[in-house]
Amino acid sequence: MYSVIRTSFLFSSILMVFTLCAQPKKVVADKIAAVVGDRIILQSDIKNSVADMVRRGESLPPNAECMIMEQAVVSKVMMLQAEKDSLPVTDEDVEADLDNRIRTYINQFGSQEAVEEIAGKTIYQIKDDARESVREQKLAASMQRKIVEHVRITPVEVKAWFDKIPKDSLPFYESELEIGQIVIYPKASRDLEQYIVGEMNNYRRQIELKLTTFDQLAKRVSEDPGSKDRGGQYQLNRNEKTWDPVFLSTSFRLKEGEVSPPVKSKFGFHIIQMVQRNGDDAIVRHILRIPPVTLDELDQARRKLDTVRSKIIAGTLTFSGAATKYSDEESAKYTGPYLTNRDGSTFVTIDQLDKDMVNLLAKLKTGDYSMPAAYENEQGKKGVRIVHLKSRSVPHRMNLHDDYSKIAQFALDEKKAKLMEKWILDKLETYYVNIDPATAEECPQLKKFSADN
Repeated sequence: MYSVIRTSFLFSSILMVFTLCAQPKKVVADKIAAVVGDRIILQSDIKNSVADMVRRGESLPPNAECMIMEQAVVSKVMMLQAEKDSLPVTDEDVEADLDNRIRTYINQFGSQEAVEEIAGKTIYQIKDDARESVREQKLAASMQRKIVEHVRITPVEVKAWFDKIPKDSLPFYESELEIGQIVIYPKASRDLEQYIVGEMNNYRRQIELKLTTFDQLAKRVSEDPGSKDRGGQYQLNRNEKTWDPVFLSTSFRLKEGEVSPPVKSKFGFHIIQMVQRNGDDAIVRHILRIPPVTLDELDQARRKLDTVRSKIIAGTLTFSGAATKYSDEESAKYTGPYLTNRDGSTFVTIDQLDKDMVNLLAKLKTGDYSMPAAYENEQGKKGVRIVHLKSRSVPHRMNLHDDYSKIAQFALDEKKAKLMEKWILDKLETYYVNIDPATAEECPQLKKFSADN
C-alpha cells in the first residue's frame, strides 16, 4: 500500500516549484544544480524550498533535496513543452496567483511589514523574484492537465488494481458518515441591534479621541476569532469574491487612518479602519460585534424548522430542496447541505464534527432527521439546525464494496502517474538535461535524466 500512496503523492506534487514564501536571506552561494533546455535550477533554490517546508511544519523525507530536485527537473520539461504547445497562461493569471500568495503570507505573519522583515525585501521585490517561477508553475500545470485529461478508469481496472494489494497491507478505515444540516440564524431584535450600534459608535469616539488604539480595542472587544489576536487586521483585494460585499465596499471607501461608522454585514456589525492601501490591495483592521439573539427568536426558528422537518418526513419536500429554500448557510445554496472534506468528498469522520453534532448523531439511525436543536457556528453566531444522517459506515478494512470510489481514485491516480512517467521519459530525449555531477552522485533517482541512460 505504501507504493500506492507514494505514487499518488508524487503525481499530485510533481509540479512543485519554489514557493513565494518570504524566505530568509540566502546563505548558500548560488550554484547551478541542473540545466534543462535553456533554463537553470539553482542549488540555493532547492535548499530554500526545503527550508520553506520546515517553516510550514511539513515532515521531510530523508532525501528531501533530491525529491525537490527531481520535481524541479520534471517541472522544467513540462513548462518548456507547454511553451512549445502554446498553452495559454496570461499575465493576469500570474498576477492573481502572486497576489493570492502574498495575501496568504500577510495573514500568516500578521502584517505586510512582518513579511518584508522576514524576507529581507519589499513585497514588490518578493513578487518580482517569484513572477517567473509562478509562470513556469502555471505552464507546467497546464501541460499536466493536457497530458492526463482523457485518462479514464474502468471497473475491471479498479478490481485488478485492488487485487494486487497484499491482503495484510489493506488500510483500516474508521467509521465515516454522510451528514447534512439545515441551519437558521434568527435575526436579533431591532432594540438589540441599536444597542450594539451605540457601542460601536462609542468605540469609534474612543479611537478618534486617542483614548485607545484600534488594535487594542479589537483585541479586547471584537467577536471575530479569525482576526482578534491580530488586532482585527486583514489583507484585502478589491476583486476577491470571498469577502462580504458590504465589508469590502466600505473598506475601499476609506482613506488611510480613517475609521468607518458602524456597518452591517451578514456576520454582524463592524467598524473598519483603513491601515494601508495600494490600488486594489489594502490592509484593514475591523471590530466585529454580533447582536445577541434571545430565546424568543431561537424558539421561532425552532418552530419553523420543526414544520420543515415534518414536510421532509412526509415526503412533500426533499432535504436538499429544503436546504436550498430555508438554510441560512450559503454553502447549502451552491454545494448542497452535506458536510464535505477538503477534497470535496461528502464522507467525514467523527473527529471532524463539532461536539454538539456528535451528541445529536448518538440519537440518530441511518436515514433519520434530528429534531431542531440549538447551534453555534465557529464565529459564535447562534442558530437552530436539523441534521440528516444519510449514511454511516462501520470501521473496516478497505474493500471493493464499501470503498469503491476511493479505490477507483487510487487506481486512476496511479494510471495517470504512469502515463506522466512515460511522457517524461519520452520527452527527455528531446530536451537537453545536464545534472551537476555532485548533485547526481547524491541523488541516484536523477540518473534517469542523464543522457547516458
